[in-house]
Amino acid sequence: MVFWIATLIFLVSFGLIVSEKIDKTKVALIGAGLMIILKIVSQHEAFYDEHYAIDYNVIFLLIGMMIIVDILRKTGIFQFIAIKSAKLAQGRPFPILVFFACITAFASALLDNVTTVLLLVPVALFIAEELELDPFPFMISEVMACNIGGTATLIGDPPNIMIASKVQLTFMDFVYHLTPAVLFVFAGFILTMKFIFGKKMHVKEEVRKKILAMDEYALIKDIGLLKKSLGVLGLVMLGFVFHGMFHYEPATIALVGAAVLLIISKEDVHHVLRELEWSTLFFFIGLFIIVGGVVKVGLISKLSEGLIALTNPNAESMFTLSVVLLWFSAIGSSIVDNIPFVASMIPLVRDTAEAILPGGWDIKPLLQHATLMPVWWSLALGACLGGNGTPIGASANVITIGLSGKAGYPITFRKFLVYSIPITLETLVLSTIYVIIRYYVFV
Repeated sequence: MVFWIATLIFLVSFGLIVSEKIDKTKVALIGAGLMIILKIVSQHEAFYDEHYAIDYNVIFLLIGMMIIVDILRKTGIFQFIAIKSAKLAQGRPFPILVFFACITAFASALLDNVTTVLLLVPVALFIAEELELDPFPFMISEVMACNIGGTATLIGDPPNIMIASKVQLTFMDFVYHLTPAVLFVFAGFILTMKFIFGKKMHVKEEVRKKILAMDEYALIKDIGLLKKSLGVLGLVMLGFVFHGMFHYEPATIALVGAAVLLIISKEDVHHVLRELEWSTLFFFIGLFIIVGGVVKVGLISKLSEGLIALTNPNAESMFTLSVVLLWFSAIGSSIVDNIPFVASMIPLVRDTAEAILPGGWDIKPLLQHATLMPVWWSLALGACLGGNGTPIGASANVITIGLSGKAGYPITFRKFLVYSIPITLETLVLSTIYVIIRYYVFV
């Protein structure tokens, strides 16, 4: 009975979010409240349990980076980058879009996705307004590029961090196996964006000339604050790269960086905190509790177990499991946040390895068995790229939609899906081709 109640709460909440008849933050908080009131998860489990609770690392990472970005925004650096990029592209809209997409993908591979969109979405919004264009093509291309680029490295997306931790993989393991896949997928993505938006983005000649005549250096409002902000941001980025070595969570690094910048910038803390995306933060809080409920009752585990039974993996080859898991994890991650989804899949893949692969192995060589490795890479590709499927599939999507709406350009759930579904399907097809060729043809 509890299983079906939790599933119903999840489905109704998701349906209301899709319909947009009620604000998504209200829906998430109502759904979370029902999960606790009906004792599907206890308050302790919702707030503190390792498996079902709110992921405070995500919440406080968002808060820390929002504070840093809000202070950095006041320096005028985003406007500088926007105009500089536009001038390099000679004021032509589509080359600017490609330029931003490439920067976003590269930054996302080195930073977390949330930090990337917090830094770059304001830039895209500014240049779209200056070019007198609808910013939606820039928004959708940036968020898609962000999730694609984040797939390339260990630190680019949370699922990769989780897989690396459990399987004991290195930064270079991900570069060697996933970066080529991302380059292949990203090339196809750019061609698709050319097909979709290439002929639709036009700018008046007088507007283009106005952009080319602008002095981007004059847009820097406070050089002292800029130096302080960039210094702190650089240290925070460095902290993200080496956080595992020093055993600090990314949220800790972001919060310390935010605190330091608040002190040295002498900004009014009350004003800065008022500017945070509180509705987005509470949406995540509610969503984590709802997902924790369906994870606890076993909905995701039942789906995963059915997947394993369907693919029938064996010690010689897990070809079917690799391909099906790639698509299954993509579909699952587009509906459920990829963090809890991957958390439920990792132990299942591990149990499969212990049951099927030759006995007598220690856990590390077992999980790194040659037959099993394509399964891990398929899980990472599916979970990261599947985040592009819906507006709630990845944290970057939610943040981008929130920032765009706050700037006066709301993106509806339906409009996002019209573009995200075909793009996601394309990236998954290309990823499937990559997995088949890389691990099962040329071996």
